[in-house]
Amino acid sequence: MEKKSSFALRLDKIYDWMAEEGIALLMLEDTESRRDQNIRWFTGHPGDALLFLSVDRQAILAAWDINLAKLHATLPPEAIFSYNDFDRKPSKAIAAVAKKLGIPIGSRVEIPSVTPYPLFLDFVGELTDFDILCRNKGSGAEINKFRAVKDDEEIAIIKKAAGITNELIDSIEKNVKSGKIKTEADAALFIEMEARSHGCEGTSFDTLAAGPDRSFAIHAFPTWTNAPFGTKGLSILDFGVKLNGYCTDVTITFARDLDEKQEKLIELTEKAAKLAISMAHNGTMTRDIAAAVDRLFSKSKKKMPHALGHGVGLQEHEYPLVRNSSENDWELSAGMIFTIEPGLYDPLLGGCRLENDVLITESGHEVLTTARIIRL
Repeated sequence: MEKKSSFALRLDKIYDWMAEEGIALLMLEDTESRRDQNIRWFTGHPGDALLFLSVDRQAILAAWDINLAKLHATLPPEAIFSYNDFDRKPSKAIAAVAKKLGIPIGSRVEIPSVTPYPLFLDFVGELTDFDILCRNKGSGAEINKFRAVKDDEEIAIIKKAAGITNELIDSIEKNVKSGKIKTEADAALFIEMEARSHGCEGTSFDTLAAGPDRSFAIHAFPTWTNAPFGTKGLSILDFGVKLNGYCTDVTITFARDLDEKQEKLIELTEKAAKLAISMAHNGTMTRDIAAAVDRLFSKSKKKMPHALGHGVGLQEHEYPLVRNSSENDWELSAGMIFTIEPGLYDPLLGGCRLENDVLITESGHEVLTTARIIRL
């Protein structure tokens, strides 16, 4: 028996869920107005498309660029159509697909939870004989759970991306120390060029390069300027690469000629990172890790103004959440990849953040990236 591809196994998960929920037809949308990486996760197609899945395990992709879709999507060619065939209207497309697939009258049809109300009314108008579902705790939430645990193929890609990220970290350190990287712009442009030269699609997000005068912000605005970088004080560099759709996300802090208070920020941040990583293993609630870091900071009368971490995958920010909140009920399990990124920020002292990507294994964890505090 031929082994199923990772994409086929992922589709099996959602088909089984649809059967349990009594959903006859499901639509996913990745368009300029409503981006959704789930279509790439299920089919390999990189974007701008509608994906229709029926409970009898049929899939139809309506792609804006049909040539690109036939190159990248794992669906058979006869299951790929042009979005333009439906006047680029999701409500018109789903009505045509429901007819083509023979979806029984009165069936439950689910559309994305992010669908605006005026567009929801368009779906209701086109599908008068069906029960239209648009809900927060529906398919989107279920797919988030699926995607939080990476399969072997995903782990292999992210590990490769992490290896490239680690090479860049070493190169950045060398070039800052040698004086080749002198400004925020130097750092950001170096990362962009090096990522692409290593075969990546580019960076996971806009690189955040903040010299000593701007590192006090969690996410500097603008993301980078031509200001000095790596000079006296604390400089933050937050970046990632995207390889075959999958992201890394790391943050390095550069430290030069610090005073006692700035040294304290670094000491606490490194302690927090070490504590959090030591707690990362199967069965741990992510809120417990975040709470432990919050307690560590509070002992020194410090408070971290952001979550401790987040999942990474096809998006730089996905599940599981790693934050200290009562509604966060994520439990770590093997295959999850997420960031640990403690940070402290002061408008006078500057900021310090240390972020690495961590994989949960059956026996514990593996830190995939080598971000660190770099002393100059």
